[in-house]
Amino acid sequence: MTPATAARSRVRPQSRPSLTRQKKSAPAHPPLGLRERKKARLREQIVETALRLFRKHGYESTRIDDIVNILEISQPTFFRYFPSKDAVLRDVGKRGFACIVEHLKSELSSEADTAARLRHLYRAMAREVEADRRLWEAVVLSGAMDPVRSPEMRGPEGVAVGLLREILAQGQRRGEITRVFPVLHLAEFMEGLYQTVVRQWAVDLTGPHKLGERVDSAVEFFLRGVQP
Repeated sequence: MTPATAARSRVRPQSRPSLTRQKKSAPAHPPLGLRERKKARLREQIVETALRLFRKHGYESTRIDDIVNILEISQPTFFRYFPSKDAVLRDVGKRGFACIVEHLKSELSSEADTAARLRHLYRAMAREVEADRRLWEAVVLSGAMDPVRSPEMRGPEGVAVGLLREILAQGQRRGEITRVFPVLHLAEFMEGLYQTVVRQWAVDLTGPHKLGERVDSAVEFFLRGVQP
């Protein structure tokens, strides 16, 4: 890669996606009526209140009663929006996958090689997760982003994995990634490494350690294994 290409590859969008912040986009439908706006506002208040309590007290120690008492709503009102405490986190999980998709699209738009793309991608995601540990402990314990435990996550996860496969496929076409294994398998291996590292870190399964360093090691391990 030439110096000019390297310089261009380092140019990234200024706005950084957040794994939990709801993405704001131009409305695709006519403006909502007053009743619909109130319902949307209450739904968002339930999510924000639940997340605040998960961060403060932990997922397992937070009860639905705690959420509804703060908002001064009834349990039946809560259940009209979310069937369970886990369902609140599944809403967050969808936002998380939307953010991951933005990270992946950013890497696909860069001119960096495959190794640089993967390092930048997973470091960025690890920083986001590490900055909000109590929330990600809740996500792990609830299985909110697990497509096996939460089938509604399969669509959002599929979009993200499809983009990761495209990064790896481009790497194969450039001669940067081995062709011995199909892209489908390679994406599964990389995601498996990352998810295992995050889950173990979130619940301290292997003792205290820095997530960023462990994720860096996982990416380097993967890159050594996929050399052509």
